[in-house]
Amino acid sequence: MISKNKKIFVAGHKGLVGSAIIRALKYRKFKKILTIKKSELDLKNQAKVENYFKINKPDYVIIAAAKVGGILSNKKFKADFIYENLSIQNNIIHSAYLNKVKKLVFLGSSCVYPKYCKQPIKEQYLLSGKLEDTNDAYAIAKIAGIKMCESYNEQYKTNYKCLMPTNTYGPNDNYDDLNSHFIPALIKKIHKLKVKNSLNLKIWGDGSPMREVIYVDDLADACVFFMNKKTNENLINIGTGIDYSIKDYAKIISKIILPSKKINIVFDKTKPNGTPRKVMDISIAQKYGWKPKSVFKKSIIE
Repeated sequence: MISKNKKIFVAGHKGLVGSAIIRALKYRKFKKILTIKKSELDLKNQAKVENYFKINKPDYVIIAAAKVGGILSNKKFKADFIYENLSIQNNIIHSAYLNKVKKLVFLGSSCVYPKYCKQPIKEQYLLSGKLEDTNDAYAIAKIAGIKMCESYNEQYKTNYKCLMPTNTYGPNDNYDDLNSHFIPALIKKIHKLKVKNSLNLKIWGDGSPMREVIYVDDLADACVFFMNKKTNENLINIGTGIDYSIKDYAKIISKIILPSKKINIVFDKTKPNGTPRKVMDISIAQKYGWKPKSVFKKSIIE
């Protein structure tokens, strides 16, 4: 077990996942949690990141920092997504190595797997097919991070783990129209219906894509769990193994926000569906004793 006095650097501590990791570490009484604001450290600047590591000397690192967004922003700003994510993760991983950080957790995404991947998705399916073209720039950056950790483990005998979470939701989520993922986007759209006293919900695509989601505190728990755990695998899926269609999620959330109303879902089929189905095989995570604790229909209310 990791000593509570070890220094743990959480990159991206203000975001959805990073803030949940901070909560998880504090709940477990870790005493030396290192964080720094974007305004004080540009993670895209290699020299500044290396200097931060040299001065603060963290014992463990969790990389939750990333440029993220929904279908629209991923498709529109591909150059930004690939450049910023490669820069952030390259600088942190290499600085960790230079400063003798032996344990690091790198967070990726289920979008690293092929668009038409066999379901449920096993870790071994990485690089077995074509990516979804709306977010391939982001996915390629994350794949590079996986391979970088794998390469450092092989060459330098580090212990850098890559956790691939499914779609994440929870406290401190991003509700921006351009950059939000589909759960906060649905919540915001349905809340607007309530405010406007309208019942017509417009959704991109035809509502058929199947999506798995995980409550962010479960993902944070997995980060701390695998930071502590010795594993033979470099790449580990983190999810629930349960999925619903986008249409089903819209119905579930509308019943919570508009319990006495029946909404009319209008599908904008001129917009992309994205990957048809993404549900993770989490058998490796379960093998080591980790499993999610939350259920969507209950946690979404919290």
